[in-house]
Amino acid sequence: MIVGIVVVVVGVLASIALHEVGHMVPARRFGVRVSQYMVGFGPTLWSRVRGETEYGLKAVPLGGYVRLVGMYPPAPAGAVAADRPTGFFGRLVADAREQSTEEVRPGEEGRAFYHLSAPKKVVVMLGGPVMNLVIALVLLLVVDVGIGLPTATTTVASVVPCVTSTSATTAPSTCTADDPQSPAAAAGLEPGDEIVAVGGTAVTGWDQMVGLIDGAAGTPTEVDVVRGGARTTLTVTPAPVQRQVVSAAGTPVVDGDGDPVTRPGGYVGLAPTSERVSQPVSSVPGAVWDQVAATAGVVVTLPAKIVGVAEAAFGGQERDATSVMGVVGVGRIAVDAAESDSPVVDRLAFLLSLLASLNVALFVFNLIPLLPLDGGHVVNALYEGAKRQVARVRGAPRPGPADVARMMPVAYVMFVVLVGVGGLLIYADIVNPVTIG
Repeated sequence: MIVGIVVVVVGVLASIALHEVGHMVPARRFGVRVSQYMVGFGPTLWSRVRGETEYGLKAVPLGGYVRLVGMYPPAPAGAVAADRPTGFFGRLVADAREQSTEEVRPGEEGRAFYHLSAPKKVVVMLGGPVMNLVIALVLLLVVDVGIGLPTATTTVASVVPCVTSTSATTAPSTCTADDPQSPAAAAGLEPGDEIVAVGGTAVTGWDQMVGLIDGAAGTPTEVDVVRGGARTTLTVTPAPVQRQVVSAAGTPVVDGDGDPVTRPGGYVGLAPTSERVSQPVSSVPGAVWDQVAATAGVVVTLPAKIVGVAEAAFGGQERDATSVMGVVGVGRIAVDAAESDSPVVDRLAFLLSLLASLNVALFVFNLIPLLPLDGGHVVNALYEGAKRQVARVRGAPRPGPADVARMMPVAYVMFVVLVGVGGLLIYADIVNPVTIG
């Protein structure tokens, strides 16, 4: 248990710290003064000043930040009256501008963040999410290439003794005299048999073997196996079945009505052994992209997912295995993995894959185009750049920096929403956690 907690805590903290490094390094490179680099929120547990930056660790390790001096420009000319703090949100905008202005030292106005060009602002704000993407890429390189992925072999691990119908794909817990033998059991296949040929075709892998069996549905077929060092030929008659069609990502395919799509196949009734096989380096970018696409799909449907979490937390509904989780849920899964009786290498691979998924989630989530997330700053920078390009084409005066402070009410509302959602996820993860086998 301790190992799982340590791996996740250290991994999450490292991911947060490197995310902020992704912002800090290009900001410094472009001349912006970085006054603070903090991992965590709340009371400061430790800090040291190095150069012009204070580095520190705070009590609540649920995020981090770098303070870039001059994030918000002064109010545009002619807009001062409109921005007087006459209400809550008005004061919020004014306070953000005042704090940003106070951070700029006399004579260092040119080092304020708002003076950067739009492309440089985009680079700074994308630096954090891109760092998380790089972390995920490195972790998946370690898992997929270094450790290897579990891959089905052509060696039999177990044989289903009987089935209740020709469409069944698993055996009942006990067999009765009326239950027919599975095709594998009837043919005499045994655990430990290595299947080397099906119907006279040499077998090179599990997927190929399944394809050969599907093509032989209902037909007596010779299956060559190596048993105890000797080659033996058995006759198997695969039972015709309808197999669920799955996508390349491993998810079930459904038709326009939501019904599962099936295809004809053959059922024998055996399970393969598994061994870890190192994947080619070229496969890792595709694996990362699959995770990014899947996470983006979750973000698009996030409101519905949150409703499902609330129903599970307060209504007693079963929590879906694909439900959104918070830090508590991720921690529980990590602990379960660390306490399992799986081989150490399997537990390590799972924890590293979990951290890779977390970094992909940080990458995608931070690209949501709303403040205070990085994506909100990117959108403002792009808007600023577009305005300047339009003005250049028209021969008009160059516009000043985008008045990002006006978006502070949006940032405030988003912050409240994020805190609320985070609290809901923590509560749900405690009272009705996600369980993964």
